[in-house]
Amino acid sequence: MTAISLENITGQAFILGDNVNTDINCSNKYLPGKDVDYVALHAFESLEPALAGRIAAGGGGILVVGEHFGINSSREQAVHVLKVMKVRAIVAKSFGRQFFRNAINNGMPVFECDTTQILPGTLLTIDFVKGSLHCSDGSSHTVAPLPGEILAILRMGGLIPFLQKYPDWNFV
Repeated sequence: MTAISLENITGQAFILGDNVNTDINCSNKYLPGKDVDYVALHAFESLEPALAGRIAAGGGGILVVGEHFGINSSREQAVHVLKVMKVRAIVAKSFGRQFFRNAINNGMPVFECDTTQILPGTLLTIDFVKGSLHCSDGSSHTVAPLPGEILAILRMGGLIPFLQKYPDWNFV
C-alpha cells in the first residue's frame, strides 16, 4: 500500500447514483480468475458502461455517489479495483459499513456529505484539516470528519502497514 498525503485531495468528479453494490465494479463475471487490472477496465460497466474509460482518460479522480455506496458488499477486491482505476477518494451520502471499513483498511479515503448538488466533471478539493469539500463552481460542502485513528491508518496506506509500524497502536 502507498501512504497518502492527507492535507487535501483534488480530482474530477465522477458521479454514480444510490444503492451501488460494489459487486458491480468487482463483478462475479470476472472474479475469480481475472486480476484487478483486468477487472478495473470493466468496472461499473453494467451501471455506466463508459465510466472506467472516462476515469482513466481523466488520470483518475474522485468518485461521487449517493446513498448506501457499497451496500451488501464484502469484497475487499472492490477497493483494490478502485485504486487501480486511480480513484483518489470516494464521497457519498452514506456507505455500507463493511465497504467503509474495507476502504479504510486498504487506504482509500472515504467521506460522507450531501452529494446531490455535485455535477459530473466538477473539479473537487477535499480539505482534510478543515473537513470541507470545495467545488470548482464555487460551492462548498462540509464532510464528516474522520477520527484520528482512521486518518493515521490512511496516512500509512492501510491497516496492514499501520499495524506493521504501530503494532501497539501507539502512534500519537
